[in-house]
Amino acid sequence: MHKLALILCVTSVSLTAQWPNRRTPGLPQKPDGKPDLSAPAPRSADGKPDLSGVWRVKQSSYLTYVTSDLKPEEVRPWAAAIYKQRADDYRKDSDGIACLPPGPKAGISGLGLPMKIVQTPNLVVVLYEYETMFRQIFTDGRALPEDPNPTWMGYSIGHWDGDTLVVTTAGYNDRTTLDLGGHPHTEALRVTERFHRRDAGHIDLQVTLDDPKAYTRSWTLPIELDLMPDGELIEYICENERDAPHLVGKSGEEFRVPAEVLAQYAGTYGADIVVSLDASGFKINTGGSGKIPLMAHSETSFTMEGTGVDFVRDAKGAVTAMIQHWVEGDRYFARAK
Repeated sequence: MHKLALILCVTSVSLTAQWPNRRTPGLPQKPDGKPDLSAPAPRSADGKPDLSGVWRVKQSSYLTYVTSDLKPEEVRPWAAAIYKQRADDYRKDSDGIACLPPGPKAGISGLGLPMKIVQTPNLVVVLYEYETMFRQIFTDGRALPEDPNPTWMGYSIGHWDGDTLVVTTAGYNDRTTLDLGGHPHTEALRVTERFHRRDAGHIDLQVTLDDPKAYTRSWTLPIELDLMPDGELIEYICENERDAPHLVGKSGEEFRVPAEVLAQYAGTYGADIVVSLDASGFKINTGGSGKIPLMAHSETSFTMEGTGVDFVRDAKGAVTAMIQHWVEGDRYFARAK
């Protein structure tokens, strides 16, 4: 039996219980003692907005499909062919499966995990929970290296445009992808990020991707970061490579479920999980995070990018619920419609 090669993704929650009584310094509070996330953004000693804190990207489709705003003809043919090959192979050769650094994906999505920003007058450091990595953003006036040795995370410099921190990153190697879907990039990639902390609890982030060797135009992703008040990062160590030898099979070899059966699962589960079946396939959209393919293991059991999904029927055969199997435990969602 073939096993599907899928991205092994896990979510985690910061272990605030490690320090249950430690509050984020300087975070405004409401009269009841809870964080006031709509209060004005705090400022550093030099008067700039202070971006420091533990943040998480609000759900978006860019983690899986970063090119959703591009037309097919705006992806160069060689890049489209590589993306299709990776999709057919279930991305078994991805940087995530190999436990390698994620490159630009970290700045776009944080890989779904928290990140911690530490701001100083001449340097901004971003600590990622995913694979326990970091980035340095130099704000001391230096320029990007003229002939950089390509690296996994690139070289970043920043400057302030009013209350917005503008960060330019270049010098990536070409061994990572732009998203979990497997869209490639070249060493010509340049990423521009604009961080604007609109209040105490939210950062509006615009990420512009420019890689003329892989895409015919640049495009900008609107992203929102939500503060995780009083939170801290935990250690994350990737060991996916131990499972890599078992990731075999190609698209078309998965278990086949009749369309009339899949159609019975289409609908809304919980408050905002939508399962759909159309010409593009059988997919799931959780909270507006974008449509992710559901790959079948049986008539009732599927996976979405590595996370198990089972559909539940009652005694009469009606579909009543969906169960998602996460590392932290199972999540039950009753069918809403």
